[in-house]
Parts: sequence; structure tokens; C-alpha cells
Amino acid sequence: MKFPTTLQPTHYPRPSTMSLRAISKIVNSRLKVEGTGAKIHRSLGIYQQRQFNPFLMFDHFLSAGNAGFPAHPHQGHETITYVLQGAVAHEDFTGARGILYPGDLQFMTAGRGIMHAEMPVTKEDGLPTIALQLWVDLPEKERGMEPRYRDLREWEIPEVEADDGKVRVKVISGKSYGVESIKELAYIPMDYFHYKVKAGGEFKQELRPDFNYFLYVIRGNGLELNGDAKIEATQNAYLEEDGDYITGKNTSQDEEVEFAIIGGQRLDQEAHVFGTFVADSDEHVKKGLLDYKNSRNGFERVKTWKSTIDGGVTQEVIDGPLQGSLQVRDSQKKAYLESLHREPIAV
Repeated sequence: MKFPTTLQPTHYPRPSTMSLRAISKIVNSRLKVEGTGAKIHRSLGIYQQRQFNPFLMFDHFLSAGNAGFPAHPHQGHETITYVLQGAVAHEDFTGARGILYPGDLQFMTAGRGIMHAEMPVTKEDGLPTIALQLWVDLPEKERGMEPRYRDLREWEIPEVEADDGKVRVKVISGKSYGVESIKELAYIPMDYFHYKVKAGGEFKQELRPDFNYFLYVIRGNGLELNGDAKIEATQNAYLEEDGDYITGKNTSQDEEVEFAIIGGQRLDQEAHVFGTFVADSDEHVKKGLLDYKNSRNGFERVKTWKSTIDGGVTQEVIDGPLQGSLQVRDSQKKAYLESLHREPIAV
């Protein structure tokens, strides 16, 4: 793919009949502890909101020390991990491995089955690793595909400014303020926007008609959505199906608010979920669990594969098999930016 040397916002004529998309419900996330002690704010995949087509689960996790997610299986869906602070090492039985640093995303398609591990990289400053993870259903015909990974690095994500610099948006997928994402990495069409809004800042995000959307607040308590709804940190606002845009304002006097707006094209199919297994029926979920237990039908490599990061991520592993040192990363980023010459865009 050839990238443009400069990204410029494009303004399109809009119909005069555009309507506001209302909030369906606001869900308080549930604090859970999973893996080897990682704290998770879960706002999708809980009893208040089991699913939100095409999304199956949404976690905001904080991981200190070696508290992470040792080797475990997935089947029948896709996971999208977005690192906000710290670093996450990953590897799986296909041989894929690496490290995600702040601003990086990983798209993992489990397909017919995968075994992988995700562990935080311990930092000397003692700050926790913070990330968002979204589970996305796969179209039924793709649930049996071979597993694969795709990474999206921080420097590949365009960023746009609005409202005199009070609003900044990372356009991970989709289009915001006329700026479009460079890559399409998920199996179904998606929008994924990471907003930071300073005190007094106002925003408007246009939405696609055949998508379901939610807005999750990462930090800050001053967000007012659609003129009257207050959304606080770790709350998730699920939107109705109809409407072309949402608006918002940071009503705080001095606090920045940070949130994600995520949308996906609705799928006309059923999703049955048990743990990390997804299928079109309970019977097929049970079959997947048995295949994993018996190392067959996509899980054959479970017999011989052993994670090198389950017990923690050492510098030796970072510099060696993970090839994830900061020096390697800096050289990759420098080469990319020299070819692109991208800057944040004011509109």
C-alpha cells in the first residue's frame, strides 16, 4: 500500500436532515481480577450488557508487575488490544510474537483456534500497564479460518485536532473530522476513535447508519454527551441504532477527559459465548472446548507449544525472540515518519 505524503482533512457536503443518535443506556463497569492478578474494568460481557452486536466483550485493564494473562485459548472471534500506558508482550503457538508499546494496537483473529499469552513488561517506574481490549464477533463463514495477527503501530495512526486544539482524535479506524484511517485491519467494517478533550472543549462525531456504537470513558468525569447526559470514568454509554452523529462537551474547569468511541457493522447471526470460545450454537461451543482439550481440529500445537513469557518478561526475551527493544522500535518509527512526514492536523 502506498501512503500519502501528507494527510489533509476533506470536507464533504452533508444532508440537512442529519439527526442526533440518542443514548440507549449507560453501564457502570464491573471491577474484576483475572489472569494472574490483572485488574479489569469490564463494561461489556457482563449481566448489564451481555453483547452489543458485533461486539462480545470490552475490558479496560490495569496490570502491575507480572499480573497478566498466561497462555490460554481463543476460538471463533477477534480481539483488538490497544495499549495506553506501559507495554504488553505477546506470543502464540503460530510463532507470532512481539511487544506493544503505548499507542500500538494488535488485531488477533482466533478463527478455528489459537493459544496465546499476553503479559505486561515490568517497568522500573512501577506504573501499571493500561490497555483496552475489545472482542469482536467474526462473520460466521470466517470463524473457521486460520488464526493470524496484525499490528498497527502508534506512528501509523493519523491524529486530528479540532476546536482550536481543545480536541484531539486518533483515527484508528474510520473517519473523524474529515481524516481517515490508513489501514483496515479488522474483519468487519469498524470505527475506532480515541479522543482527548481539554476543559471546555466540544466535539461532534458523525456515525455510520448500519453500525452499533458505544462510548467508553477512560478517565475524567466532565463529559456531557448530547447536551444532557453525564458520563463518568469507567462508564460505557451504548447508543441507539438510529441517528447520524453525537455531540459532547468537557464541562470540567481544569480536567481533561479521555474516551473511546467504537462502532461496528451489525452482523445478522447468533453468537454463543463460553469463556474464550465463540460459535453459532452451544453445541459448537462445546465441540470447540473438546477440540482444545484433546488438541485437535486447529489445536494440535497445544501439545508441543510452551510460552516463554508466562512467568514474566525478561530483558533477554525482549532483545532476543520478541525483537521488541526500544532501539528497534525507534528505528522503525524514524523510517516510517521520514517517508510520510505526517503532522497532527488542525481543522
